[in-house]
Amino acid sequence: MEADESPTGGPLVERLALIGIGLIGSSVARAARARGAAGTVVCADNSAAARDAALSLGIVDNAFKNPAEAVAGADLVIICTPLGVYGAIAAAIAPALKQGAIVSDVGSVKQAALRDIGPHLPKGSHFVPGHPVSGTERSGPEAGFATLFEGRWCILTPPPDCAAGAVETVSAFWRRLGSRIEVMDARHHDLVLGITSHIPHLIAYNIVGTAADLETVTKGEVIKYSAGGFRDFTRIAASDPVMWRDVFLNNREAVLEVLGRFIEDLTALKRSIRWGEGEALLALFERTRDIRRGIIEAGQEVDEADFGRRHN
Repeated sequence: MEADESPTGGPLVERLALIGIGLIGSSVARAARARGAAGTVVCADNSAAARDAALSLGIVDNAFKNPAEAVAGADLVIICTPLGVYGAIAAAIAPALKQGAIVSDVGSVKQAALRDIGPHLPKGSHFVPGHPVSGTERSGPEAGFATLFEGRWCILTPPPDCAAGAVETVSAFWRRLGSRIEVMDARHHDLVLGITSHIPHLIAYNIVGTAADLETVTKGEVIKYSAGGFRDFTRIAASDPVMWRDVFLNNREAVLEVLGRFIEDLTALKRSIRWGEGEALLALFERTRDIRRGIIEAGQEVDEADFGRRHN
């Protein structure tokens, strides 16, 4: 498993097994195919429809219902399922892992990954938790695309005793798929993603729910006049409900910490509006506009409507 990140180099791993073939799993499969990152790509998924779609799309060489069958002989296993089933999957695949196999994941709560996957893995295997910070509101194998990870960050949170070679192999794999790599502590990751991803999704789910519950505004009006900011909230709120349920249940400490700070800031904003403090409002809006510009300049978004999201 040579750590070669060149798109034109040979395969980084001979056999790649993806557990779960939804948006992220199918995008990994497509990108690995397009960039020659793996010699053979297989998947496992509980859904027969998902397995059939992955095969008909030609993004995997084989598809299994039993994850243990998929990981047999795999050099790299990436778990691409909701966090809530991590423990059961790790227990199921552990006996079938070959000596020296590397196991990773794509979940956005890394302390949960270390807690639920690591203890099940056999001696001689390597666990390198990962989180590609990318995605869309769509789901299913048909929703994936090979360029999803290009220019995006993939954060790795290996435990202290993880073999350096395993970390470099996973790093090289994600670089081959187009990602930039950052390595950090799992707890710090969960706090950072709490503010940059988890809380924004929580707010989006809440504000869309509030709009739906308003008795003085009809559902038709909400849909008709959603060309403003509300439209973008609905895009975020359309994300996979099961995945986000598991995110909030598994990152509750960081989410509650950040949510407390958000509520304090929201109360201060409410006070400024109530007392007509125009200068305070202007200062906040100018500061937050600069952050948006910084995101665009960093290449993590494009300066287009609807956050530059692709539409099929």
